[in-house]
Amino acid sequence: MNLLVTILLAVLIFGVIIIIHELGHFLTAKAAGVAVPEFSIGMGPKLFQIKHKETNYTLRLLPIGGYVAMEGEDEESDDERAFCNKKPWQRLIIMAAGMGSRYGGLKQIDPVDKEGHIIMDFSIYDAVQAGFQKVVFIIKKENEADFRSAIGDRLSNQLEVSYVFQDLHNIPEGYEVPEGRVKPWGTGHAVLSCINEIDGPFVVINADDYYGSHAFKMAYDFLTENEDTADTYRYMMVGYKLENTLTENGHVARGVCVTDEEGHLLKINERTHIEKHDGGTAYTEDDGKTWTMLPEGSTVSMNMWGFSASILKELKDRFPKFLDENLKVNPLKCEYFLPFVVDELLGEKRATVKVLKSMDKWYGVTYKEDKPVVVAAIQNLKDGGLYPQRLWEE
Repeated sequence: MNLLVTILLAVLIFGVIIIIHELGHFLTAKAAGVAVPEFSIGMGPKLFQIKHKETNYTLRLLPIGGYVAMEGEDEESDDERAFCNKKPWQRLIIMAAGMGSRYGGLKQIDPVDKEGHIIMDFSIYDAVQAGFQKVVFIIKKENEADFRSAIGDRLSNQLEVSYVFQDLHNIPEGYEVPEGRVKPWGTGHAVLSCINEIDGPFVVINADDYYGSHAFKMAYDFLTENEDTADTYRYMMVGYKLENTLTENGHVARGVCVTDEEGHLLKINERTHIEKHDGGTAYTEDDGKTWTMLPEGSTVSMNMWGFSASILKELKDRFPKFLDENLKVNPLKCEYFLPFVVDELLGEKRATVKVLKSMDKWYGVTYKEDKPVVVAAIQNLKDGGLYPQRLWEE
């Protein structure tokens, strides 16, 4: 008798596990807009079936499995809701491993409104509205609890959330971290840390920058409509009008873009000291002794890039060469920057980068004094109806 009870309990528990597992597939398919003709628990002969809308819900004799039959999963289909006709999910990577030195703290999780939202909330909200369905946070391991508490846990009901840790010791075999080095390896290394999380198109942004809804819509559309060719990677970058990215509280560093007639990136001129000057905008390379004016309306990069998964292989393959060349001359502070790898690929004619121009105003907290400006701007956007007062349903 006890054996029979044990067997029945085992079958019941196994059945519950199957239901939960298959329900996950079913809900994911529905969320992605895929047609599901049948949701079945059990295998073998049919015991019971009921149809609701397009789906047949079936109970079968043998409690040894189950399945979710998606339209177009195993064969071609003309149905626009077929699995085979769905675009790959787009991912959003947020670089949040650095601490703002000029700001003086972990500004990425500093609230910017009375509801407790942080800048990342607005970027992720805009990304979700555009169609993105997964976010990957690149953080330091020691900041994980703070990030989960500040944003990750409450987003887990809205989209898929993953964490990747940028680890100083995550370098190719045969190399060692120089004694005394504490500085991370840079943005290229940060994105490379995601290699096991990303298998399709993605956008990468800074954690502490407000990019605007237009940027995410343009990025999503580009990634869903463009694919790499046999000999060329097709990437994108969102560019901003220089005047829309300045602060009243000091200088900024910006990459000034040079494009061809079709809007493809030719190069980025890195200017590390830009500020308002003599009624316009200028940069200096000698601590203010001389200034060079920048043309009004110049397009600048704010580190919002869109890539296919091909960039991850390129980052991995090129990292050893970077270490060989730079550890000799600057072992404690050399950085593997993402734009440098993109520039190499452009020079080799292996990639194109379409510069998508946003007219939105960029907001960021470079200095503590910038925060009141960002807080006021966010509230104005809410009051104007662009965002609800509370972004996420509880």
